[in-house]
Formats: sequence, structure tokens, C-alpha cells
Amino acid sequence: MHPTLPHPEPVAAPAARLALKTDGTSLGLLDGAWWPRSRDLLSELPALTDVLDPLWGRITRIAVNPEHWPVIPRQISVHGHIVKVGWFTPEIDPHKLLLLSYGTGRWDLLVIPPETGAESAARLMAAASDYDGPPLTASALIAADEAQHGVLAADQPLDPDEAWEYEGGASAVAAAVPHQTGPPVRASRLIIGM
Repeated sequence: MHPTLPHPEPVAAPAARLALKTDGTSLGLLDGAWWPRSRDLLSELPALTDVLDPLWGRITRIAVNPEHWPVIPRQISVHGHIVKVGWFTPEIDPHKLLLLSYGTGRWDLLVIPPETGAESAARLMAAASDYDGPPLTASALIAADEAQHGVLAADQPLDPDEAWEYEGGASAVAAAVPHQTGPPVRASRLIIGM
């Protein structure tokens, strides 16, 4: 006698915004870049491991510098397994995420601040995932981009699509990658979720 209400459709979490070096051993201090949507490791890490587990083997541990992460849980449950989380203040660059896969290896990702504009994030992702470099730390790479392009990326107002994305929504329009100047970059990166 009562009308049946429609069942809500499950909403999938947005894909991780990630750029990775894809060729074997490469130069530089970073293996790629990750642009999380927030500073909440509990909500951000599952999307990241969804992408990385099939590529690199099951991620079992991560380490971060607590400077930019307000809450650092000791472990995070991600789709059938636990990822242990450690934090180290002087040993890890504040803009870097260290990932370990049991028996497989270690990877260092540049963590692009969530509030960074799309153009700056695209430049940083391209630089961090370039096969030949950069020979910079994560923080030095961010500082170099800010120095070269003048205004701090976080100081620019977000357009409506970027604001929606930053607040956890999925943008209907993919972020545009700006025209690159200089020598062409070899096809050595995997870009996901832009």
C-alpha cells in the first residue's frame, strides 16, 4: 500500500589524480605525483591504492610528514587489506608520500596540495613524472614552480569546476594540460584521474 522508494545508486569515489613514471628505473628523486582532493588520508588513500596496487603490488605501508596532514591514522583499511601509516618530521619532505609494497619496492610521490590550481598541478605532475628528472625534492619542485610562474597556485581563486572538485565532487570537465614549452617529453608517464 505504501509507494516503493527508489534505491539510491552507490556513488563511486572519484579516481585518484595521479601521474607516474612508467619506464623501469629512472632518474630523479620522485616516481610521480599525486594531487589529492583533500588533506584527509582516510578518504584519499583508498582511491590511490586502487590505482597503485595493480601496478606496483599491494601497498602495505605509507609514510608522510605530518606538516600538511591534520590527522594521521595508524592504519587505514583499503578494499580488503590494511595499509599501515607512519609519520616522520625531519626525515620526509612535507610534500612527499613514501609508499612501500611488501617485497616489491618503494616509491616516492610528490603530493600536490589539494588547493593547487589545475594549471599548476598539471605542470607539477608533468615535471614529477618526467623520466629524466627532476633532480629536485618535492618541496623544491613546488617552490620552483611558484617562483617561475609568479603567483602562488593556492592564492588564485578557483573556478566553479575546480571548487567543486576541491570540495569532493567529480568535475564534468577534465583539467586541461597547458601547452608545454621546451624539448618534447618522452611518453614515459601514466596520468590517471585528471
